[in-house]
Amino acid sequence: MTAPILSAGTHIVVGDGRKALILVNDGTAEHPSLTVETVLNQPDPPSRELGSDRPGRVYASIGARRSATEETDWHQLAEDRFAHEIVAGLVRLAERERLKKLVLVAPPRTMAELRKALPEAFSALITAEITKDLTKHPIAAITAVLQAEQRTA
Repeated sequence: MTAPILSAGTHIVVGDGRKALILVNDGTAEHPSLTVETVLNQPDPPSRELGSDRPGRVYASIGARRSATEETDWHQLAEDRFAHEIVAGLVRLAERERLKKLVLVAPPRTMAELRKALPEAFSALITAEITKDLTKHPIAAITAVLQAEQRTA
């Protein structure tokens, strides 16, 4: 039998590109009791405040042809940067207290950014990665999903 995902003292990061919750299990593996330790939020300003450039133009080296380049998705860039802020919050948490186990819950794109941003020392702490968006769910629903994952693991 494998070790339980939600043992006592396990920290759970539930996040997406705009909000993240860092939870801790104060209960046991069989009866988890998740409490919110940290909440991180990112404001959602309009695109005009994130970037002001028009799409770029590329001119051919021979002839008079030109074409437009793809416009930058400023909101996606902000969400990717927020993943780095989540990791910075984890590092601050690790400095305050000892992290034993870590569970990551995020949508696929955010999960990829979290993996890239996490320091090597945190890799050994990760007991599970769940690619779901549970940020807007209540704590009870997050607990139920984690328990279901624990039963299937």
